[in-house]
Amino acid sequence: MSLVKLNKKRFPWNESLTDFFNRELFVDDDFFNLEKSHPSMNVKEHDKDFEIEFAAPGFDKKDFDITMKDDVLEVSAHKSKEETEEDENYTRREFNYSAFTRTVQLPNTVDRTKEVKAVYKNGILKLNLLKMEEAKENKKKVIEVV
Repeated sequence: MSLVKLNKKRFPWNESLTDFFNRELFVDDDFFNLEKSHPSMNVKEHDKDFEIEFAAPGFDKKDFDITMKDDVLEVSAHKSKEETEEDENYTRREFNYSAFTRTVQLPNTVDRTKEVKAVYKNGILKLNLLKMEEAKENKKKVIEVV
């Protein structure tokens, strides 16, 4: 029998609750790291295409970069805003930066030769990826349990 050293960073619940909230693990977790935040995503499969929606409010159409290489779709957006107001007695400067990158592995049934339709409206980026003809004809078969 061999002994394995317990990694307390991996299992923080073994310590007291106050230690858990003060640990580096909790702060460094991707869930709480705003720089690595991802927009919510919905994927819908229809007979002729796939519809992918990203919740990305606050961006403009020009802020998005959408690429597809091999079987990976990458959607990213970058937006920065800087505002400066100067008066006799003060200077006010505000800036904001928002960005995300999200990659999705595409199924083999996506037709990579067809153009992807992208529409951004009311904070939702909607992509339509067409299926190959063989995939359209391949209907789901329902199997009855006896």
